[in-house]
Amino acid sequence: MISLTLHRQFTVPLECENVVPDVTAGLSHAEVAALPVFMGKRQYRLDEFFTVEGERSDQLEIAGDCAKVKWLGRGMSRGRLTVRGDAGMHLGSQMSGGTIEVTGNASDWVGAEMRGGTITVGGNAGGQIGAAYRGGTTGMRGGTIIIGGAAGLEVGMRMKRGTIIIRGPVRDFAGLQMRGGTIVLESGAEIRTGAWMARGTILSLVPLQLLPTFHYACSDQPVVVRLLSRALQPLGTHLPTDSAQGTWDRYAGDSSVPGKGEILVWRPA
Repeated sequence: MISLTLHRQFTVPLECENVVPDVTAGLSHAEVAALPVFMGKRQYRLDEFFTVEGERSDQLEIAGDCAKVKWLGRGMSRGRLTVRGDAGMHLGSQMSGGTIEVTGNASDWVGAEMRGGTITVGGNAGGQIGAAYRGGTTGMRGGTIIIGGAAGLEVGMRMKRGTIIIRGPVRDFAGLQMRGGTIVLESGAEIRTGAWMARGTILSLVPLQLLPTFHYACSDQPVVVRLLSRALQPLGTHLPTDSAQGTWDRYAGDSSVPGKGEILVWRPA
């Protein structure tokens, strides 16, 4: 395992695109320490900010307040990246495999345009989780993102596949222009959920204020929820499937697109 411990504080964000298991797996200790990182236009060595221990491993562990460290795990396809603390913007951006775990909070663009792998954030996260970058047509295309706390705007914007689970409250535009995949809102969301949604499924365990372009379809215990519940149980998420406890209200939309998405809202008995 390679261990990185932050030993220098800074105010300008530090860009660490090379701090990824794919890169470090074949590098000696000296080569890891010499990896280039950027602060603004200036290039530095990794060991100018982090104490480096270990070599030639796709298991990375980072300790310290990395709230202003950007691009950790960008494009990773293998291994494990653990952050003991907070992480900055673009965590796991465009990753296709492997596992990222953050014990603290994360900033915006967690798992943006990711294609596979798993990202777990223990605390809160910012906006645009699993979303498409500005000008991009497709966001998340696979993998799983789990946020233990609250999340910001535009969660899952233009996502096509994959699963996003948010345990805390979510802000506006969750599932904006969603094209597929699944979003689970354990504590609900603010307004405009599913706006311009074309396909996909959003599940909420608490009532939502829905747009008028989503139309009530039925109340049921869908088979897809039972299958999804089984798949999510190992991740610590339980979806109620007992008809004695309640039903799922299904809303179809967004009819303004027109879309063929669905929002399922749990209604206790």
